[in-house]
Amino acid sequence: MTEKALRLGTRRSKLAMAQSGQVADAVSQVTGRPVELVEITTYGDVSREHLAQIGGTGVFVAALREALARGEVDFAVHSLKDLPTTQPDELVVAAIPVREDPRDVIIARDALKLTDLPRGARIGTGSPRRMAQLNAHARTHGLDIETVPIRGNVDTRIGYVTKGDLDAVVLAAAGLNRVGRSDEVTDFLSVDTVLPAPGQGALAVETTADNADLIAALAQLDDPLTRAAVTAERSLLAALEAGCSAPVGALADLLTDGQSVKEMRLRGVVGTTDGSTLVQLSTTGPVPETHEAATALGRELATEMLAQGAAGLMGERAL
Repeated sequence: MTEKALRLGTRRSKLAMAQSGQVADAVSQVTGRPVELVEITTYGDVSREHLAQIGGTGVFVAALREALARGEVDFAVHSLKDLPTTQPDELVVAAIPVREDPRDVIIARDALKLTDLPRGARIGTGSPRRMAQLNAHARTHGLDIETVPIRGNVDTRIGYVTKGDLDAVVLAAAGLNRVGRSDEVTDFLSVDTVLPAPGQGALAVETTADNADLIAALAQLDDPLTRAAVTAERSLLAALEAGCSAPVGALADLLTDGQSVKEMRLRGVVGTTDGSTLVQLSTTGPVPETHEAATALGRELATEMLAQGAAGLMGERAL
């Protein structure tokens, strides 16, 4: 008799289905059980408001978590950057697999790079974080751009460029890789130009805290270095008391000597969306061995950023 299929809760978007499908295959391999995708519509999927207006934090997550709590699905896959920084006691992130490319990218008309865009170029993004850093970069490099707020899935956003409504749009490299559209990227934005969202490119595989067998199975997909990095990034976000729609960028990367990983560098940025003011700092230390050490790294950098005026740059603080 074949074992009962595990039910994986996922958002319905093409990107969510693609990344959940990849996790489903991996879970099937480690458990020997079939995995079926259960499509769930979230508030963030049906609302047409800009993410900054609807609060951003948790809008893509709540319905999946409710399905977990009701026992309608066995586990769920989230884009880690969508998860609120406080974790409910009844749920556990059992795995954070190896992270995809965390960078942001541009898809522009005529295969243009950021530096080649014409004066007055209109660049679409729904992210205050991207707006703040792009506008700051433009100010310091003499570029003349206008950032335009947009929403929608990958197809919709790229459509703004192909239809001629915008000169370029900014998207996450990870999402385009997962849906097989990375060949449309015209420019990869260096993390020195635009720091990604905390946790960008990483997935969170979540289940109920009382499901010990499934937690143990899912843990085989966990990548400790990715988990340490994103824990530090999300700790920075939490200590700034900012939601996932705030103009906060963070990236923890691993510094190697060619052979082995030596240290972790955490960089953080907060800015006004017009790019007129940025607080950007970094810290480097030993690779955190524990959740507590990774959390402390993020909290320490956030404290320094707050001391330099970061709080006043974030608009509404998350409640």
